[in-house]
Amino acid sequence: MYEIRLHGRGGQGAVLASNMLAQALVEEGKYAVAIPSFGFERRGAPVAAFLRCDDREIRSMTNIYNPDCIICIDPTVSRAVDIFAGMKEGGTLVQTTKRPLEELTLPRSLARVGLCDAVSIALDIFKRPITNSIMLGAFARTTGMVSLTGLKNAIEAADFRDAGLKQNLAAVERGYEETMVYDLRRKAAVNAASVA
Repeated sequence: MYEIRLHGRGGQGAVLASNMLAQALVEEGKYAVAIPSFGFERRGAPVAAFLRCDDREIRSMTNIYNPDCIICIDPTVSRAVDIFAGMKEGGTLVQTTKRPLEELTLPRSLARVGLCDAVSIALDIFKRPITNSIMLGAFARTTGMVSLTGLKNAIEAADFRDAGLKQNLAAVERGYEETMVYDLRRKAAVNAASVA
């Protein structure tokens, strides 16, 4: 079973993103379940949403405490909460940021990182910093677990008005195209080999 935790802020669509990702995964033949986390969070407060996927039926509906992958749709939320809490060894991070990899403080347990300047893309497309659909494209590019076509089909099935639909389709495509992916384990092996 592959477990994903999404971090964002209230009003940014983390729950909607987890639902659309689950739908895309199901469409591509996997079992998936999105688990929203609702509390007393207000707009702008840190929130999390959860998603599990597998090749067989999923019965667990609890929050995810040891994720394989973290999708962080807000570049500032890690200042308020430890987004890496409980992350599995060899995990994947999909992060909204305009900073280069070298400037980020990341746990050594990460194996793969996808970085996307989703806020700039969102301001260009939506004129607001709503990054959820952009980061779904970034997730697809980073992990290869779902196709861009599957995500677009899930967005088309979501309840968007016509203008919102076109914008979200453009957003997921740009997120896919503009994400930089880093294989941290391979980089470390290459560096070690060059020193030897």
